[in-house]
Amino acid sequence: MTLPAIVVIDAAGTVIGWSQAAEQLFGYRAAEVLGRSSTVVMSGGLEAGDQEQWYSLVEARHRDGGSFLVRVGGSRLLTPGETAAWLLSATPASAAVPGRAGRLLEPIINRSPLAVAVWDRNLRCLWLNPAAQRLRTVFPHYEVGRSLAEPLPGVDTEAAQEAMRTVLAEGVPMIDREEIWTSADQREERTLSTSLFRLEGPDGRPLGVCTLTIDLSNSRARSRLALIREASIRIGSTLDVQKTAQELAELAVPVLADYVTVDLAESVLPEDAPLQRLSATDVSIPVFRRAGVASVHQGCPESLWPLGEAVFVPPSSPFTEVLASGRSYFERVLDTSPGTWLDQDPERAEIIHDTGMHTLIIVPLKARGDILGIAVFVRNDNPVPFTKDDLICSEELVARAALSLDNARQYTRQRTAVLALQRNLLPRRLTGTGALEVASRYLPSGMHDAVGGDWYDAIPLPDGRVALVVGDVTGHGINAAATMGRLRTAVRTLTYMGLPPDELLAHLDDLLVRLTEEDAGPDGFPLDPTGATCVYAVYNPATRRCTMAGAGHPPPAVVTPSGDVSFPRPPSGTPIGLGLGSYQSLELELAEGTLIALYTDGLIETRTADIEAGMDRLGAALAQAALPLENFCTSVIRTMVGEAQSEDDIALLVARTRVP
Repeated sequence: MTLPAIVVIDAAGTVIGWSQAAEQLFGYRAAEVLGRSSTVVMSGGLEAGDQEQWYSLVEARHRDGGSFLVRVGGSRLLTPGETAAWLLSATPASAAVPGRAGRLLEPIINRSPLAVAVWDRNLRCLWLNPAAQRLRTVFPHYEVGRSLAEPLPGVDTEAAQEAMRTVLAEGVPMIDREEIWTSADQREERTLSTSLFRLEGPDGRPLGVCTLTIDLSNSRARSRLALIREASIRIGSTLDVQKTAQELAELAVPVLADYVTVDLAESVLPEDAPLQRLSATDVSIPVFRRAGVASVHQGCPESLWPLGEAVFVPPSSPFTEVLASGRSYFERVLDTSPGTWLDQDPERAEIIHDTGMHTLIIVPLKARGDILGIAVFVRNDNPVPFTKDDLICSEELVARAALSLDNARQYTRQRTAVLALQRNLLPRRLTGTGALEVASRYLPSGMHDAVGGDWYDAIPLPDGRVALVVGDVTGHGINAAATMGRLRTAVRTLTYMGLPPDELLAHLDDLLVRLTEEDAGPDGFPLDPTGATCVYAVYNPATRRCTMAGAGHPPPAVVTPSGDVSFPRPPSGTPIGLGLGSYQSLELELAEGTLIALYTDGLIETRTADIEAGMDRLGAALAQAALPLENFCTSVIRTMVGEAQSEDDIALLVARTRVP
């Protein structure tokens, strides 16, 4: 057993006694230290106060310049001269574990990737293992002799100090305090987890704090958790099938795989040509279309088919097996030897050989009982084969994506149906006969659920007059589109009856009220209460008079031949369908070459600007747009909307009085 080093110091800290064991521990002979301050060999931690006995952890210095951690016990004694003195018993901290166990433990701690640091009661660093010394870039206070409370430029240690003082005071360990460190140039980021526990002497009093820190930045388990967390945020951010598929592929590269494809069944991409019409062979059939692809290599050299193209697979292959069984396929080490399914797929076999693919996972995209396609995960640059954990991560990732894909599929189908209904209900060819030149634009909303019931029409009358109408049904979806079709038909019928604008809107209001009542449920309340706004105008070329009336709709714009823009406002009327309609007409005289524009509020209203501001912008756009009318409409829409997706449907109807 190694004897403790015995050192005696007086009340001023001067060494007055020195044992043979002290000479062996610190490297100094007695003659070199007697009469000198004890700080020559031990710095700090020797403050005894009024205690008769105490313990501390102290940074010690060897004569050869090295430093090490010692455990010191102090006992008060009286010298022959009856002056106060202290007898110190010092042993290396590594000797706390006796015998062979201690000799084994020391190299383990020194070689551990866990950064271990010891701090005294004043939060001064006493000892660091090599892993902690390597963290100086992240934690500048990891330096023996430096206090955590010592200010350093750009370093905030308030939270760490508070945590250490809490552990010192309460003795309860703190586990897994996570911290994200970013370098000054923002190029490097590390995630570190630190745990703290109190070091105590034989009397139970605190000696200091030990901190254990591990760098989690490259943790595979953590990367998988981050991947799943990010998937819930990124995948399905739009209700677009192909974007969702591409998001899945890009998210998994390179965290999980080096190369990922997402191939979808025909039913998920209804707009493409049927796969059944494509040619097939005995060993290759078209089963999917490529909807997403990502690779660690630029240009995706592993992919045999570009996005949107049909994907062919052998009838007896892992791909068809996954489709038939609905279960994932996992091949830890890809078997490319003769006699496998690759014999029937020479093109894939060649790509696998050329790019070094060596491990494979295929996961079915399943949602609500349907298999939508497959996701394929491959590694070629990364030499580590996939594991069962990788398979579980892939399945979790694909499960989240499959639900988003199914939502996108159902939305796409509904939106396609509504848009088709709208296109069929809107006029395909407008004419203003000899009275007006007319042109129109219809722009469906870019928002997910905002396909609505905007409509427009130009209706020639037998006496040479022309009726112009633009309306907007409240709500969105197929019901709004169907109501739009009813109203358009009703407006045409009432127009042919020769009703003036104010009376026509009153009849239309009454009609919509009755239609809503007919569609009421058992409780008498409408199942889908619907209203609409509308502006209706009739132009008489013989008198060049235009009579108009509005029902809660933005006013028409009138552009004179000289380019002046105004917004004549018919007396305000309530929207159609409320049963409160009392409408009045406004009559204007339009000079030859005057342009009148009718539009829905989607053209002028946004979430960040009100209608009045939008009308000011529209006035400027109308003044700057140039004829002919088709180009005029395009220019106005581009000026008002730009490259952004419109927040609401937009209908624009433009008419120009003819010049004889």
